[in-house]
Amino acid sequence: MPLTELLFQLLFGHALADFVLQPEAMGYGKNRNDKIHDKEHSLFPVWWYWLTAHSLVHGGVVYLITNSLLLGIIETTIHWVTDFSKCEGWIGFHMDQSIHIACKLVYGYIIFAAIL
Repeated sequence: MPLTELLFQLLFGHALADFVLQPEAMGYGKNRNDKIHDKEHSLFPVWWYWLTAHSLVHGGVVYLITNSLLLGIIETTIHWVTDFSKCEGWIGFHMDQSIHIACKLVYGYIIFAAIL
């Protein structure tokens, strides 16, 4: 597969997982600082359930595109840490997206270099 096609698939997968497949409940729920978690006995799932599920969706997309379990696990981990950092206010939205896109570029290079 040409590198440009692989990168397109990875970037499309990122857009799909980060915007289309992330419902509003997950967007708020993955942030431990959101007011949605203020109720002491809420039946709403705890923040790390949401963040982990969101990160697993991203890791699954990378796995499906690259056929690499290792890259899927790496994506899940990096996505979790990056989104946690954004939710804590340590980084902003643009840095968050830059890290996600940079990961996809690195994955593309790793897969493409292995094919050569």
